[in-house]
Amino acid sequence: MSATMARRKRFRAMHETGCFVLPSPWDVGTARMMQQLGFHAIATTSAGLAWSIGRPQYEITLDDVVEHLASICEKVDLPVTADFESGFAKDPEGVSINVDVVVDTGIAGFSIQDRDADGGSTIYEMRLATERIQAARESIDHFGHNVVLVAQTDGLLIDPTSVTSATDRLVAFAEAGADCLYAPGVKNRQDIASMVRAVAPKPLSVLMMELDLTVGELADLGVRRISVGGGLAQIAWDALLSAARDMQASSFDGLNCNTSGTELNERFGKFL
Repeated sequence: MSATMARRKRFRAMHETGCFVLPSPWDVGTARMMQQLGFHAIATTSAGLAWSIGRPQYEITLDDVVEHLASICEKVDLPVTADFESGFAKDPEGVSINVDVVVDTGIAGFSIQDRDADGGSTIYEMRLATERIQAARESIDHFGHNVVLVAQTDGLLIDPTSVTSATDRLVAFAEAGADCLYAPGVKNRQDIASMVRAVAPKPLSVLMMELDLTVGELADLGVRRISVGGGLAQIAWDALLSAARDMQASSFDGLNCNTSGTELNERFGKFL
């Protein structure tokens, strides 16, 4: 069994029982650090990638993502699941073609959003959104790839009150062949528990966004995996901006930190 196949098998098994956290590094260094810290899998972040190359979210290309994923999959031994935005295509045929391309990077899973591929604040109507998930499923199965397909609705990010509609979409996506369901923006226990029941026996992923819940509490609600999106990248940029602003104000207090260069060198040295 190849290393890629082994990672895919391991990642799929992680969705069968328990609850796990997916950190989201944004480059090879941060990906390797998550491995060194002991995480069992990682998720990429389109926002983190975009910021790292000086662009806003939704302004990255398919080529950007494919290059990014290939470099990370090559440098870490963990299963990598990709933030594949809206599949970089509107029609199901285009999604299918792009899925073939992204799977070849060595990823163990990827998510497809129902947000308009142009990055607007609209989502596709239900029929088209479902057909796009079906196309992704068929593409995966055609080549026999054991890749986890995550179907994501962004409805709650656009209208936080649309819990019922978001849940209906997740159910439709599950029936269309998604392995895992994801609705960023769900915020309270009752709604999370309701989504878990609605998509069962398929697993639900939850984004830590304004959520005052622990891993244990989310596990008790039936959540299988926990995502952080661009959260880690945002924290890193916040620290950089804060320190830079201090420097503009003639203060270098922002350069004080809890992690030394020696520690970082030692951690990264373990990959040599």
